[in-house]
Amino acid sequence: MDRAGRPDRRALLAGGLAGAALALAGCSSTRAAPSATTSPEARPATPAAAFARLMEGNKRWVSGDLQHPDRDPDRRQFVAQEQAPFGAVLSCIDSRVPPELLFDTGLGDLYVMRTGGEAVGPVVTGSVEYGPMTSDTPLVVVLGHQRCGAVKAAYTSLRDGKPLPGNLQAITNALRPAYEQAVREGGADPVETMARAQVRLTAADLRSNQDLAPLVGKGALAVVGAYYSLDTGKVEVLAGAPS
Repeated sequence: MDRAGRPDRRALLAGGLAGAALALAGCSSTRAAPSATTSPEARPATPAAAFARLMEGNKRWVSGDLQHPDRDPDRRQFVAQEQAPFGAVLSCIDSRVPPELLFDTGLGDLYVMRTGGEAVGPVVTGSVEYGPMTSDTPLVVVLGHQRCGAVKAAYTSLRDGKPLPGNLQAITNALRPAYEQAVREGGADPVETMARAQVRLTAADLRSNQDLAPLVGKGALAVVGAYYSLDTGKVEVLAGAPS
């Protein structure tokens, strides 16, 4: 086929980039706050305000006095075209630890990433970075929890020198620094010690991340390490609470 019959490569590339931009706009957000008619409160704009919103929601979860905010058809319509979550939560896959419920939040309020034992890697880190770097999300919470099965399995594997099957070993490898810290610290319950160490280490790594650290440094972002009690429903802050 002659040159006149071929599609222009630059035109194809431009069209592809335009399509990608439209797709990204669909899952990204503007920085507009929800109006009073679609949300009980305006979107928190600072790390301290976002953290206070989450902890107030957790208090309601503990007491059972839930508001179930941002969960009606009006809210669904409001966020259908764009979103502006005020927080990002990296938590475990455990079925008993759903961030939207234990913080009493609703549709469009949180970015949520869930991995076994809050294990991280490039894709997970990129997912955590997404909110702060694209929509000014002012808060990241790394949320570990009591009796974490992933942490227990990794602890046992590393202690006994027996690799876990399949890709479960990747979780064990990611949790090795927390295991090593737990061994150094000791304690009556080494699995719980390891679970808490994993939260602190992950939060510290994110806080010093080359892309997030500048936001933390200028006070636009807080990275909080927290721990959830399955027994009480309470979230305990371990490190990084904004003042």
